[in-house]
Amino acid sequence: MLKRILSISGRPGLFRLVSQGKNMLIVESLQNGKRVPAYSHDKIISLGDVSMYTVEDDIPLGEVLTLVYNKAEGKPVDIKALEADKKIRDYFKEILPTFDEERVYTADIKKLFSWYNQLISAGITTFVEPEAEEKAEETTEEKQ
Repeated sequence: MLKRILSISGRPGLFRLVSQGKNMLIVESLQNGKRVPAYSHDKIISLGDVSMYTVEDDIPLGEVLTLVYNKAEGKPVDIKALEADKKIRDYFKEILPTFDEERVYTADIKKLFSWYNQLISAGITTFVEPEAEEKAEETTEEKQ
């Protein structure tokens, strides 16, 4: 699911991949549904390729978003209520206790919450593909 959701540097919001051309992508804004081209010189990141640093291994963004969804009970996270850096970091520590506090900056956590809120408002509530979820469970069972 997150493989088709894109963040484009210099453009606000998240985008859904609609089509692919020779030197560009056609993307649709999650906020207003407007379709625009994204060119090969734009810095485009698929949310499916993003992960979060932890003290052990990196955790894919989909799993982190699922943890946020469960903690927030499916509601948007009020970033403004968590105005202080310490409050934001403490709240995120409740969600992901093993995040690497040296390599994960407060700006990264704010960006994560912003992406989460945009996905929720667009009606996207499944962040991990069912196959990937099964593989993650198998990996966890093997470690135990």
